[in-house]
Amino acid sequence: MKLHRGMTEQQAAAAETGLYQAILSLRSEEECRQFFTDLCTPAELEALVDRWAVVAYLNDGLPYRQIHALTGVSVTTIGRVARFLTAGNGGYSTALERINSPR
Repeated sequence: MKLHRGMTEQQAAAAETGLYQAILSLRSEEECRQFFTDLCTPAELEALVDRWAVVAYLNDGLPYRQIHALTGVSVTTIGRVARFLTAGNGGYSTALERINSPR
């Protein structure tokens, strides 16, 4: 995480924690939509949606070019997501597993 002008490292960490707590406080898809629409610019939200849109296809083993044809997401972005899916922190895998698990 980059240091923000005027914020100490501790303040930036507290702000990051606060963001995650705010996300965890949301109780519905509609609340999430409202929050992220307020939080992100349209371009930022589109980038997040694009990244998430390719996760399941990558998890299923589809080739990058086929994913690009299905989603319109750039091969560069698909490659970036693939790196984090296989060698990241496990966030994509955790979310994918949870939304695909019976409740």
